[in-house]
Amino acid sequence: MTGNPTRRKIVAILASDVVGYSRLAAADEDRTLARLRALRSDLIDPTIAVHHGRVVKRTGDGALVEFSSVVDAVRCAIEVQNGMVERNAGVPPDRRIEFRIGIHLGDVVEENDGDLMGDGVNIAARLEGIAEPGGICLSVDAFRQVRDKIALEVFDLGDKKLKNIARPVHVYRIDVGAGRASSPAPDARKPTLALPDKPSIAVLAFENMSGDIEQDYFADGIAEDIITALARFRQFHVTARNSSFTYKGHAIDIKKIGRELGVRYVLEGSVRKAAERIRITAQLIDAESGNHVWADRYDGRLENIFDLQDEITNMIAAAVTPAFAIAEMQRVSRKHPQNLDAWELTLRAGQSFALAGPADIAEARELAQRALLLDRRNTAALAMLAFCHVSDGWWAYSQSPQASIAEGIKAARLALQEDNSDADALASLGYGLFAARQFDEGLDVLRQAVALNPNLANGFARYSSALAFCGDYEKAKEAFDSAIRLSPRDPRFGNWLAQVAIAPFIAGSYQEGIDYGRRAVQSNPSFMGAHRVLAGNLSASGQLEEAQREVAEMRRLVPGVTVTATRWLPFRDDEARERYCSALARAGLPE
Repeated sequence: MTGNPTRRKIVAILASDVVGYSRLAAADEDRTLARLRALRSDLIDPTIAVHHGRVVKRTGDGALVEFSSVVDAVRCAIEVQNGMVERNAGVPPDRRIEFRIGIHLGDVVEENDGDLMGDGVNIAARLEGIAEPGGICLSVDAFRQVRDKIALEVFDLGDKKLKNIARPVHVYRIDVGAGRASSPAPDARKPTLALPDKPSIAVLAFENMSGDIEQDYFADGIAEDIITALARFRQFHVTARNSSFTYKGHAIDIKKIGRELGVRYVLEGSVRKAAERIRITAQLIDAESGNHVWADRYDGRLENIFDLQDEITNMIAAAVTPAFAIAEMQRVSRKHPQNLDAWELTLRAGQSFALAGPADIAEARELAQRALLLDRRNTAALAMLAFCHVSDGWWAYSQSPQASIAEGIKAARLALQEDNSDADALASLGYGLFAARQFDEGLDVLRQAVALNPNLANGFARYSSALAFCGDYEKAKEAFDSAIRLSPRDPRFGNWLAQVAIAPFIAGSYQEGIDYGRRAVQSNPSFMGAHRVLAGNLSASGQLEEAQREVAEMRRLVPGVTVTATRWLPFRDDEARERYCSALARAGLPE
């Protein structure tokens, strides 16, 4: 024998396990094991390595990890728990993998095979056992090492009697990840603000988790730019930086922040630098319930920090906006229609408008008008009303398309009188002007709309429609792709596809027009316009039998549709209009 087979040392011990692992494995053992292995390789092991930890051993779903620094152990635990939030987004609660984590600083015995033994290990394991799902428990010894070094949301749980531990241990709880939903209620004595009458959000300063003070500027810059990007959506209330950044460096209680700032949603995030790469995570949280609405992460290289900042800002703002809208729609859908306020009526109008049929447009128009009765200066409702009137004329749902388009232009101008920096109102005006055959002015206004708000998916979609009817195939596709990148799950997708499919028809690329048309029909089979553009491209390509079936479906959906009504479509080129009308006539559409 050479040397002592064991030695004593003081280390930070992190113990973790999966909440309800037996239940998850019983339901689907193979899938649970595969998910756990993927989490270890993609999230847990890399995070441990970055924070200089050593995996001592794994016991099924549990793990014991050694760190020389409590700060490293806590940062590792926070990053893992926050990483699990984004991975659990959209996963049903009964299928989520959630971790409990306990951390203790204490004396341990290291065996010659690297295993650790002793009370230090046992205390960490018992702390893990009392942690909330998605939460972290620290012993008082561990807490003393980090309380002035990391901004934590900490709750003092007092002395706890832990199983098989001789003396009570004073315990602190950190709420991150899913555990935040179970945080104590905020202090009722703190001042609160009423929620505004439209969706509201605060963007907190992003946390610098890299240990590099220089990255504070980058983290702040990301959050500031997101505030600016979201503020371009005039239908949102976005808290100013001077208010939301006051929470920087303090313990974070999302519910409390929501009440103090008067917002329904809070966006928070973190930045971590490792070598020449950087990772940004972001989470959108419902401040009332504490539930996560959306979460994601972004990776990049630090070669050009300012380009990276712009890129990440746009990606997060583009992702948050539809997530924000979906969360609001889900909230509003639970309310009785007679109890809706002006914003909620406008939101419902948008949902009806997306279906794009004559009855849907009529319902959207009526909802927007109800919103305006409650708030005549509601620019979002005015813009929606404009889109409804213009669509009635564009798709010839109205008996007098010209009059409908004029009404739409009037509503859009009223919206811009209230707020000339509302990009959605600008888009509705441009859409109306183009429908009224004021092609150059309409295109110019649509360009202004997407320049004013580069994250406005609907603006790019309407710009794409106008370019398509001008026959500018490449630019129409480019604008359409921008709309889809900004809102990949948009309920108006079928409507957008049907309009851009005009561009390949004008260019004589009928097969590509058929591909667009079929996707449009698949996305929204109740939208007459999708069947019409598919029928036109099919007929022009010689596939007459299928074109006739599409015309029959058009007439079932909108019995009054004719070739004459189709001539109201705003083709810039008369030859293209007549070619389209002739193709539909050959497929059986009556004059």
